[in-house]
Amino acid sequence: MVIEKCKDIENGDSDGIEDLGKPLIENKKVVDSEDDNSDLGDQKGSNAMVLLSTAVAVCGSFEFGSCVGYSAPTQSAIREDLNLSLYSMFGSILTIGAMIGAISSGRISDFFGRKTAMRLSAAFCITGWLAVYFSMGALLLDVGRFFTGYGIGIFSFVVPVFIAEIAPKNLRGGLTTLNQLMIVAGSSLAFLMGTVITWRSLALTGLLPCVVLLLGLFFIPESPRWLAKVGLEKEFEAALQRLRGNDADVSREAAEIQTYIKTLQSLPKAGLLDLFDRKYIRSVIIGVGLMVFQQFGGINGISFYASQTFVAAGLSSGNIGTVAYAIIQVPITIVGAVLMDKSGRRPLLMVSATGTFLGCFLTGASFFLKGQSLLHGWVPILAVSGVLIYISAFSIGMGAVPWVIMSEIFPIHVKGVAGSLVVLVNWLGAWAVSYTFNFLMSWSSTGTFLLYSVFCALTVLFVAKVVPETKGKTLEEIQASINHIDMD
Repeated sequence: MVIEKCKDIENGDSDGIEDLGKPLIENKKVVDSEDDNSDLGDQKGSNAMVLLSTAVAVCGSFEFGSCVGYSAPTQSAIREDLNLSLYSMFGSILTIGAMIGAISSGRISDFFGRKTAMRLSAAFCITGWLAVYFSMGALLLDVGRFFTGYGIGIFSFVVPVFIAEIAPKNLRGGLTTLNQLMIVAGSSLAFLMGTVITWRSLALTGLLPCVVLLLGLFFIPESPRWLAKVGLEKEFEAALQRLRGNDADVSREAAEIQTYIKTLQSLPKAGLLDLFDRKYIRSVIIGVGLMVFQQFGGINGISFYASQTFVAAGLSSGNIGTVAYAIIQVPITIVGAVLMDKSGRRPLLMVSATGTFLGCFLTGASFFLKGQSLLHGWVPILAVSGVLIYISAFSIGMGAVPWVIMSEIFPIHVKGVAGSLVVLVNWLGAWAVSYTFNFLMSWSSTGTFLLYSVFCALTVLFVAKVVPETKGKTLEEIQASINHIDMD
């Protein structure tokens, strides 16, 4: 029956894909009727292995943040010690490496597995940090930075995907949000440590998350969904049992995953152009759209140049505002992680985007008042308040939720190529915003923040009209729903 329906789909029969979802829907109804709070089966086991696996994986996220936060506090010392006249290549080449890593991340994690992809990422980052540490000139410095960029480009895809694939549905949102929390923590810690230790010593601290990750990977299972996808059924069942606990009955969850995987494997192998097929286009629009709005809301321009923004607004020094910026991200991101599986993804996104709009508007208003020579005493207050409101709002939703949704919405047989596209768009947006920020500020400081506020307002509309709620659903249910399968 499944094979026949798959042939119907290949021949253009849109009803075929609806019928393919029926076994999953029937299974879902049975489970829901037995226990609304369970996660596909008798979850009397333990989540200890899920938590350990997540803790190991987010070492990659911490490494991501360490790489991003490294350049800001070290740039002056590096230029002085190595007698460099230009530093811009060192700052931007990280993003270039990350773009290339993003392009290859899906294929690597699909072919070799999620754990091997993380090992490869860690190896590139370790090589990069050692190159930075031993560099005596610009060449080795830039090569090292490129290698760390490539590594975090892969991390940015594989970590949230791995967590989403191993977590039970009632914990998936909060656990996946830890990805963003650890990015923020790594970035903030690198910034603060860079003010008290040398740039070479700071490079060595970047090795620690990679070492912990490499050791931890020996003690955690591979993603069960990936194992099922590549046909390793015994390993799949063993990995799922380890994740849910020895006392858990995983039969229903295993059956649903296997049914879904077998259905997808009957379909033709997906390439980049196949993503624009109507079966997947809504998922692509959601994933790409969220990343576009995340980046073009101005986050990288505002975060990379927070200190000079405060000075431009009239503060004698940007250090106080920048330290407050670095500190506030962590607790707010924790709040977002707690709310992820309680309030849902869509409410968090809409509240977050509204807050970033307000923050940009206040900051833009401060520069407008300065340009008009009005209310001089309020200008720096509005600027600092606006930026802090912006980063608080971003941290609670727009920072983490797009990555969570990206890890949830794509069927596993297209997740590699689709995820690579989404992550590439994110890194392209990050580069574009950080590169153009100074040019825009030279054009008009007020106009820059009002432009960002427009994107933030459009984000609210996009989420309201396009983005589905994924809280409390299995990955298979989410993907079936997005592909227009009737879940009732």
